[in-house]
Amino acid sequence: MPRIAIDYTPAFEQSGGIGRYARELTAALAALDDENSYRLFVSGARADALPPAPAYNFGWRPTVISPRWLARIWHRAGLPLPAELFTGAVDLFHATDFTLPFTRPATRTLLTVHDLSFVRVPEAASPPLKAYLDTVVPRSVKRADHVLADSTATKHDLVDLYQTPADKITVLYSGVDSRFQRVSDRPILESMRQKYGLAGFSYMLSVGTVQPRKNYSRVIRALAELRATGLDLHYAIAGGEGWLEEEMQHTIVSTGMQDYAHRLGHVADEDLPALYSESRMLLMPSLYEGFGLPILEAMACGVPVITSNVSSLPEVAGDAAILIDPTDIGALRQAMLAVDSDRALRKRLIEQGYRQARKFTWQRSAAQLLSVYKRLLEA
Repeated sequence: MPRIAIDYTPAFEQSGGIGRYARELTAALAALDDENSYRLFVSGARADALPPAPAYNFGWRPTVISPRWLARIWHRAGLPLPAELFTGAVDLFHATDFTLPFTRPATRTLLTVHDLSFVRVPEAASPPLKAYLDTVVPRSVKRADHVLADSTATKHDLVDLYQTPADKITVLYSGVDSRFQRVSDRPILESMRQKYGLAGFSYMLSVGTVQPRKNYSRVIRALAELRATGLDLHYAIAGGEGWLEEEMQHTIVSTGMQDYAHRLGHVADEDLPALYSESRMLLMPSLYEGFGLPILEAMACGVPVITSNVSSLPEVAGDAAILIDPTDIGALRQAMLAVDSDRALRKRLIEQGYRQARKFTWQRSAAQLLSVYKRLLEA
């Protein structure tokens, strides 16, 4: 039975999209594959803190060494400590979060690169993080036997920016879990509103870590202008603290939006369907995204979407969203007003959104991933 190690650390360390990628893809693999033996590597975890493995052929391989220390060992100091010291001997190692650790020469390697935002939108990354990624990611891409990209846009970036051969890259789309569907139970919806301080008003929603690339400041300015004309909408931002977020906080204060822009912090996965369902619209006007999973989650919950016409976002949204220039506050303002007030537009976006979301499933993603594993193991 072939032995495959998956770096499951993001599932424990991150509440955002990369963490969900690792959790959902692994769960779908566990439901699909009983022909391979899987070792789930988790950095910074104790064995007694881990839940039961997702299937009989999956086992945990934790280490209490933190991700930060392993990054120092592998990528800053360049010590060739093989990952197999933690996973045991494996035939294939799948690194799920941009960087590839050292492995033994006979081990096949697969690397997931979610985006190259730190290159395309350099001003949106903290300088230390950008410097680290600029060094480590291209080196990891070059060393890997094969690379997974979250979208065709990211694949093109890998080819254009790193001169990666196109045949070395496979586009693997994320999926939408079946729990994302419209919630109509009023007690559940009201409980969610009370939990996150959203009771008693209509709100627009954004989901994603607070950082400049998400473009939340422009949404706040656009909504402040609309509220000045009488539109009674609030703005909820579901996402943990990121970096360089002072600009957004300054925008909230300078526009007088302290009572209308609500920072929810990390929202539990089980609360997201209700949070989406109660929103008037999802806004994802990012300056760059490697995929944009909240678009599909919102669509699956029957929520109209406004997103950007750049990077992977048109690829994910298809014809089921309003696409705008993310730097154009006027276009953003007009789109927000139209989606809130035009019933025919809302109906069309909701219907098309349901169809678009159904195209993306974790089961389909896992089946494609298995085919990549098979090719690498047979090479």
